[in-house]
Amino acid sequence: MPENHGRHAVEPTERRIAGTTLVAPRGELDLLTAPALSQRLDVLTSGAFPDLVLDLRAVAFIDCSGLRALCRARRRALSRGGRLRLITRSPGLLRVLHHARLTGVFELLPRLPAELDGAAARPVAGEGPRP
Repeated sequence: MPENHGRHAVEPTERRIAGTTLVAPRGELDLLTAPALSQRLDVLTSGAFPDLVLDLRAVAFIDCSGLRALCRARRRALSRGGRLRLITRSPGLLRVLHHARLTGVFELLPRLPAELDGAAARPVAGEGPRP
């Protein structure tokens, strides 16, 4: 039986803003939690021209499984004419990306892009956090 050391997977919040899907995972992206995120990102990158922003500011830890999920989502988005951007200011996460030689691979942002930040402040009928 797998151990989870008292942790549980917290489903990421998801919001569609101005044609971009904003996904905000929380906690740890590791062997236990990355598969569920990867499955959801597969769905979000299945259509043409996917535009995803992953807000990783609430991610406390990432291992190679989490990195694999991010790389897979990026590859799928690009292969369908889309893009994937990551939001993080975490020195730890930036260090992991640097050591994995992925800092030049991902489009890294310190905060929500201005075009999404303004749109996020306005309520949109039928759009909101994913239940």
